[in-house]
Amino acid sequence: MILGMTPFTLFHVILSLIGIVTGFVVLSGLLKSENWPGWTFMFLLTTVGTSVTGFLFPFSGFTPAIGVGIISMIFLILAIVALYAFRLVGSWRWIYVLSAVVSLYLNVFVLVAQSFQKVPALNALAPTQSEPPFAIVQGVVLILFVIAALLSLRRFAPRLV
Repeated sequence: MILGMTPFTLFHVILSLIGIVTGFVVLSGLLKSENWPGWTFMFLLTTVGTSVTGFLFPFSGFTPAIGVGIISMIFLILAIVALYAFRLVGSWRWIYVLSAVVSLYLNVFVLVAQSFQKVPALNALAPTQSEPPFAIVQGVVLILFVIAALLSLRRFAPRLV
């Protein structure tokens, strides 16, 4: 056990955190109408890795985590196809932008949920995650991502090569 986690869980958490950090770098590029291929590749790779490793945890039946993982994989596949297969041409630009932002949002959504489960001070505020502090934080995160998505849609216009 490392930090109270199995090595596999630690690997999953590290992938997730790298995905979130690189996702925010990619989001800042979208907002500046800049495309950073290395950061984007790392964001997509680690976020796919996060979803895939999430499916490998033991479970019985369908859980909210599995649902989020499925939705995340759908958006990640769309982002990858839009970027690498269709090179952001035409409507694939906005499909990429929305898919990338939604993928990052879902990773942050899970981070907030896990934080309320694992961090004692946050857990004391919302032990069942149905209390107002949890809903308020998740609502603020959602609003910020909606704003970021709308601004990215308006601003991101990559140069076609």
